[in-house]
Amino acid sequence: MILSQRQLEEIAASTTKDFNRFFFGDEADKPDRSALPTPIDQFAKNYLGLRVSFARLSPDGSICGVTAYADTEYKITELGITRTLALKRNQVILDESFIRSGNVQRLCAKRRFTLAHECAHQILFQLESEEVKASCEMKYSARTAYTPRELKTREDWNEWQANVLGAAILLPQKEVDLAMRRFAETPLISYEGRYSYGDHLTLRLFCRLFGVSKTTASIRLRQLGYMVDRPFSEYVDPLEVW
Repeated sequence: MILSQRQLEEIAASTTKDFNRFFFGDEADKPDRSALPTPIDQFAKNYLGLRVSFARLSPDGSICGVTAYADTEYKITELGITRTLALKRNQVILDESFIRSGNVQRLCAKRRFTLAHECAHQILFQLESEEVKASCEMKYSARTAYTPRELKTREDWNEWQANVLGAAILLPQKEVDLAMRRFAETPLISYEGRYSYGDHLTLRLFCRLFGVSKTTASIRLRQLGYMVDRPFSEYVDPLEVW
């Protein structure tokens, strides 16, 4: 199943709207409310019914999370020794580095996106036909550390779709609209990754509100028309003295 970005946005919008009513109650339908960041842990556990735990998933940290579509096993080979993790249907395992001492706050945004990515895999799997589900060779999906790549294989498309849907779940368009209405009157301008003081402050407030990284926020804001790109040669530091 290959879906367009518009279709993925529609899935995210309907899913988060239903979840917000489930989790926030009447607050979700107030016309003058503030943006409601998605509490992804509650979305995974209480709304999708996923069981989330932590374990070491790879020797080099390249595997951030796995989610199982059926009871299966996940094998890890490290220093010549193979370990086996039992995976149960509707289970998500995140790498234990996320809860290691000193990492909880530092890797919070990465953990939240990884969990949203795994939630997206589960949602997309449920939308497949029964024939596709039955013939699915891989009973689990593993998320590796993100690297840009061409969309050639089915796995490439699955990962792209999970990234897009996961981002739209963490940053629903309606909530982004409400937040940017409050934070900025005009789109942010990125000068090849540098920002004016005001735009930098807005981006920091946005990331803090939604619990996402600067990279995730920037990609999403570009998609929704709240960030534009300009060459660095046009950047002028308002604090620079001549």
